[in-house]
Amino acid sequence: MTSESLPVVPQATAVTPELLAQHSITPDEYERIVGALGRTPSHTELGIYSVMWSEHCSYKSSRVHLKRLPTKSDRVVQGPGENAGIIDVGDGWACAFKIESHNHPSYIEPFQGAATGVGGILRDIFTMGARPFAVMDSLRFGPITEDKETSQELVHKNHSIVEGVVHGIAGYGNCFGVPNLGGETRFEECYSGNPLVNAFALGLVRRDEIFYAKATGVGNPVIYVGAKTGRDGIHGATMASEEFKEGSEQKRPNVQVGDPFMEKLLLEACLEAMKTGAIVGIQDMGAAGLTSSSCEMGARGGVGLEMNLDHIPQRETGMTAYEMMLSESQERMLLVAEKGREQEVLDVFTKWGLDATIVGTVVPEPRLRILHHGELVADIPNQSLTDDAPRYHRPIGEWKAPVPVEPTRSALDKLGYEDKSSTRDYTEDLRTLLASANICSKRWVHEQYDTMVQTNTVQGPGGEGGVMRIKGTKRGLSMALDGNSRWSYLDPKLGAAHAVAEAARKVACTGATPIAATNCLNFGNPEKPEIMAQLSSAIDGISEACIALGTPITGGNVSLYNETRGEGIYPTPVLGIVGLLEDVTKSVPAAFQKTGDAVLVIAPAKLPTIEDRLREFGSSEYAKTVLGELWGTPPGLDLNAEANLHKCLAELADAGLLHSASDISDGGIAVALAEGAFGNGIGVTAHLQEGPDLPIAWQLFGETATQVIVTCDASGVETIRAIIKKYSGLLVQNIGETTKEHFRIKVNGKTVMDETVQGLQHVWAGALEAKLYDEVIA
Repeated sequence: MTSESLPVVPQATAVTPELLAQHSITPDEYERIVGALGRTPSHTELGIYSVMWSEHCSYKSSRVHLKRLPTKSDRVVQGPGENAGIIDVGDGWACAFKIESHNHPSYIEPFQGAATGVGGILRDIFTMGARPFAVMDSLRFGPITEDKETSQELVHKNHSIVEGVVHGIAGYGNCFGVPNLGGETRFEECYSGNPLVNAFALGLVRRDEIFYAKATGVGNPVIYVGAKTGRDGIHGATMASEEFKEGSEQKRPNVQVGDPFMEKLLLEACLEAMKTGAIVGIQDMGAAGLTSSSCEMGARGGVGLEMNLDHIPQRETGMTAYEMMLSESQERMLLVAEKGREQEVLDVFTKWGLDATIVGTVVPEPRLRILHHGELVADIPNQSLTDDAPRYHRPIGEWKAPVPVEPTRSALDKLGYEDKSSTRDYTEDLRTLLASANICSKRWVHEQYDTMVQTNTVQGPGGEGGVMRIKGTKRGLSMALDGNSRWSYLDPKLGAAHAVAEAARKVACTGATPIAATNCLNFGNPEKPEIMAQLSSAIDGISEACIALGTPITGGNVSLYNETRGEGIYPTPVLGIVGLLEDVTKSVPAAFQKTGDAVLVIAPAKLPTIEDRLREFGSSEYAKTVLGELWGTPPGLDLNAEANLHKCLAELADAGLLHSASDISDGGIAVALAEGAFGNGIGVTAHLQEGPDLPIAWQLFGETATQVIVTCDASGVETIRAIIKKYSGLLVQNIGETTKEHFRIKVNGKTVMDETVQGLQHVWAGALEAKLYDEVIA
């Protein structure tokens, strides 16, 4: 059917304020739609605009700010704007990677919400022609123990969300066959009504075999492949672009249903079809389903797509054009094949037992035209759905966390800051921290994941970063996730910079050089000026840190409206960092490896003042968990020293001088030493020297940036000192040695902790499972 013979699009019968509200379209946006079309939209067109102009798809509140992020380097092959970013990793290989959120669906239906989050990010990777190599997850939940702020009913709800999300991630990833290398799992009160599920995936592709989501070639056939279309996920993108209110749980039909076995077949079929050379463009049907995949492919290629929905494989009867265009059924792809070679593509998908059918054609006019039952139900300029979507310069207010900057009298008294005669049981404080939800072992989570499938895993969950070998080469890749939402709540810019620095530091601890980043920006309602202040400041912090550390942003995700009944989450920027190891056999583990090793701390040469340290201590896990207080600011961050630390660690690893390396972060040096001991049951004796004006608790549990613990042969200490001396802004201290089975820490010559490694590990290892199942650890 030629464009001249197309019927006229039927207009919507009545566009009422209620209808616009149901589609989350404002009156001003509706007028823009009428202007773009030159007429009143049809019901199907109104639905198409509602999803493409949703916050989730258009980034209409964040695009003006995201432009400030660095996106280029010598290694970047593909930056933001595609399904995934791609970097060159040498030997003809490239790495495709990205992070995405599935927050709202995971609250409504935890299992399927998390499972389809994994499925979606995996499709983003293999749409680029890359075979998925590994995944990680950043998870945020509400408290799982009852206290004065959290009722038993809410605790039980949080338990069900935790279990559903973890089982969903495990169920999908394990069945698909991709190793999960860990990530992070945190708990805060603000996530009770709005958990965060951020999935980070990467894959490998040959440099000359990369595919893009771009339609080209007028007359080329448009082919639908994969699972059949159902009514699941309709308006999923719109749901992800609004706050939760009373009754949000009733939106379960908006959550997609995943089939990991179908996705595995789709992966193999897509990669095989790509090798035929007959495919010229391919796009995942993710958020907004058939709508986004079709108009975005056309917009990128400067052409249009004309599709007949009568040919769409359907698993339900009587589906309307509106339902088919907005469905977010999983495991589906849209591709453009070279005219005359379509049968080659169809045959591949038939071989794998998947639906594959020609549903349309590439046309010269840059429009999306949809036919159904002989009627033209949509005829929209691609540009109006994509680049011309609303872009708001929302008001930016001020953000100041409603907590004191200085420590309270109560906090100082608990620390014994002025009463030097007061004593605390610091071993018991350590046990309390090790058993706390944010610090305790996440073994219960990781044991549900397959971490070794594909046999590329060198370091899995429990270390600082995941490490994978690139078979057929000497090289390896390292990946890590990080985000400290409490720090971002106290200072969004500094907290976001810390997220970049710590994720990169974790990668550097494995011996790799951090080379690129992806981000997931989780925030509240952008229509509130204070939330926009958080978002804008966080982007500035990420930008500064990424420039300083040489880790450009190659893509990512923005998740806004993370609020329930008006209560928003902490600002939660999460960073995924990818690093490169030239020789994967030189990767460095996090756990102590043998007794008799020297234990060194590498740290910034410039130390904060006592006053700054006390302010910073208020943002620590110790202040929150043990003292029950929150005050102050995040630790200061010297990005030049941080960059030098990463280079230094890479040189030390390449020289083979390090037996282990771990970041000092949550819980301070005491927790870092304990976790180093747990990996192989090796003890440590540490001697800390600090000024007399600081509380011992700060010396043990204070959290500062740009600090790592490394172990090495005693004979290698001076060589390490000489190497570190080359990097300005760093110093090294020899604080002790690894021992057989005891954990001891002395401060200024006084023993303040003395316990067996096994005794501490028992508390740490089973705490999460005990909290979830109401068990008591003896």
